[in-house]
Amino acid sequence: MAGTTRKQASYLDLHDIPENVVGEILNGELTAMLRPARRCLHAASSLGAEIMPAYQFGKGSGPGGWTVYHEPEVQLGENTVVPDLAAWKNASLVSLSPEARMDVAPDWVCEVLSPTTLRADKVRKMPIYARFGIPFLWLVNPLVKNLDVFALEAGRWTLTGSYSEDDVVRAEPFQKIEIELRRLWID
Repeated sequence: MAGTTRKQASYLDLHDIPENVVGEILNGELTAMLRPARRCLHAASSLGAEIMPAYQFGKGSGPGGWTVYHEPEVQLGENTVVPDLAAWKNASLVSLSPEARMDVAPDWVCEVLSPTTLRADKVRKMPIYARFGIPFLWLVNPLVKNLDVFALEAGRWTLTGSYSEDDVVRAEPFQKIEIELRRLWID
């Protein structure tokens, strides 16, 4: 229809969506998706459990000095994204906002792909993450038991590694630890 314009979504629009969905604003459009299914939830939780002891708490071979969150709300310009996992070097988090949303771009994000989120995660969110200079992105697909690791180089994503099934992975920015992919999958 000629002359029809779509209203630009604002942060306040997120307050109007039901509690059982994850709301995001991607390029001015409000999107809502159901909470992750068990397979995706297991992959995200297990990956976080692999990374957090070493990188957040400095246990074992880990350096510490990072903060890792599950499903944080992150403000990137006009976009409000909710990656499945995100991590910041503590030096990046110079101040704590009293709000739920983080207003500092993470140093790493991870999206766990499902048939319902694949398009948003790969086609809509990856360019946003690149535009805001997030240096590392991991895509986990529990349905095909795969991890793709990307690094941002000159504003573009470069695939630096693709792993699957029961591979043991050392990947940036968490290369000081081994991650056993088999722990991410449930059958």
